Amino acid sequence: MLGSSPWRRRRGAELLAATAATTTGHLVDGGDGVRLHGLHSAVPGVAPRGLALLLHGWEGSAESSYMRLTAAHLLRQGFEVFRLNFRDHGDSHHLNEALFHSNRIDEVVHAACDVARRMLPPGTPLVAAGYSLGGNFALRLALRAPAAGLALARVAAVCPVLDPAHTMVHMERGWRVYLRHFENKWRESLERKRALFPQRHNFDDRTLRLHMRELTQWLVERHTSFGSIDEYFDGYSIAGERLAGLQVPADILMAADDPVIPLDDFHALVLPPHARLQMTAHGGHCGFLLNARMDGYGEAWVARRLAQAATA
Repeated sequence: MLGSSPWRRRRGAELLAATAATTTGHLVDGGDGVRLHGLHSAVPGVAPRGLALLLHGWEGSAESSYMRLTAAHLLRQGFEVFRLNFRDHGDSHHLNEALFHSNRIDEVVHAACDVARRMLPPGTPLVAAGYSLGGNFALRLALRAPAAGLALARVAAVCPVLDPAHTMVHMERGWRVYLRHFENKWRESLERKRALFPQRHNFDDRTLRLHMRELTQWLVERHTSFGSIDEYFDGYSIAGERLAGLQVPADILMAADDPVIPLDDFHALVLPPHARLQMTAHGGHCGFLLNARMDGYGEAWVARRLAQAATA
């Protein structure tokens, strides 16, 4: 909870400003007419070691505290950084009519290829990292990178969603403040979408009052091609042996006291030799706070792991 507090956001803004980086907004191509928004940061006069693509969690954004803090660490390591907003995150609801859902991996892969083509400094590596649902997307991006022709050198994931069905049950059985947080954020996003595209999205307030599982069921039935919520969850699961075929070196960080992601899924995870899982006793969900200044272990960990690609 402290990890998403105003003090933490202010710390991220301070450290990012201290890098003296120039940040510019960009629209990138998600394929099939999809447009995604992101922020590119680079320190003028510094020869970059590579480009880092950062992916936020569900209902986060490119301006989330952990995104800013990770960008600051990577900029100090000599990287340029691109923080991508998923569809309907940040201030990007107006860019696409259709709603975001967690199986929209194709547009993220397409956007990553566009970012690499336009912004990757010649002769340097492309790396990627994500948090929570963004960690899930980052690992799926790594799975698809070879077939997409994306030369991804390394990937890192912090508290990634492995099995969405298990995560839903874990949140329903746990302290419901976390479930309510995500429900409220999702409702706000859907309200914005309805106001922008009233002809396409004419759902009523009763729909918005549905709880997480029922609202997800509505999304699956009305706005995806999946036949059931179980098929939808299975569509973006990376649990069990699904990461065994990873060809990109990967690092995963998970906290044993994460209140959102169930720990058992990580004990059952099958990884190739070039993928590493690090477990910590504490950290919460993408928090990993180190001190009263709101510095985080997770963001520094991501920067250190991704920097290994440039060293190699």
